[in-house]
Amino acid sequence: MTLATELEALAVDIAQEAGRLARVRRDAGVAIAATKSALADIVTEADREVEALIRARLAAERPGDGFLGEESGAERGASGITWVVDPIDGTVNYAYGIPHYAVSIAAVTGEPTPEQWEVQAGAVYAPVAGEMFRAARGEGAWLGEARLAVSAEVGPAGALLATGFGYDPATRPGDLELIAHVMPLVARDLRRSGSAALDHAYVAAGRLDGYFERGLAPWDLAAGSLLVTEAGGRYGRNQPDGSWRSPLIVAAGPALFDRLAEAAGLV
Repeated sequence: MTLATELEALAVDIAQEAGRLARVRRDAGVAIAATKSALADIVTEADREVEALIRARLAAERPGDGFLGEESGAERGASGITWVVDPIDGTVNYAYGIPHYAVSIAAVTGEPTPEQWEVQAGAVYAPVAGEMFRAARGEGAWLGEARLAVSAEVGPAGALLATGFGYDPATRPGDLELIAHVMPLVARDLRRSGSAALDHAYVAAGRLDGYFERGLAPWDLAAGSLLVTEAGGRYGRNQPDGSWRSPLIVAAGPALFDRLAEAAGLV
């Protein structure tokens, strides 16, 4: 077993436990704990409890590793490995009882920023669907025991794409303008699921032909980006104004990536 597969196995085990806790708390009722970057950007008590569980498990299993979590911030480790965690990706769905959310856990090496890290392993677990998407660098991407592959081609009707909107209302006109550029060129239809981690996973599984979005945070994309590339896809990210929350990302199969990236303004 390589280091990457060891990290993958640990991510899968912890994601399953965290997902079970998230689902139990959702069934018991959700309390909104606070807002984050904007009024619509909420955090539930369950977010904090699930992240605390993940952090405690990682500290017990790998005490020398660093940690970067959505709810509890960053902590550098001594091992050169950092865990990048979104305890409940799709918090608004979660709060409203929409059963489309996931636990996302990735292990990265290098500096704990998307521009400088290399993702070694990741797990994205959708507890309601019971689906575990996982990947280790160089070992492919998997849904359970089925190997994943991105869409091989795009039919004449166009591509099925996904996107998302930032929480800040000031960014919405730009999001809509981006969609207006993309839709006529490549899109058969558009989905907006509310979970960036699952959008990445669905591209890896060929359920979506491509995905694009501005403003993702590091924990939104760490595990998902590895799923896409290990499933044979391509992944691109830029940093238009230097803000860590403002990148544009594009994920798609090789047959679509260049056209989608050009339409979205990545290149």
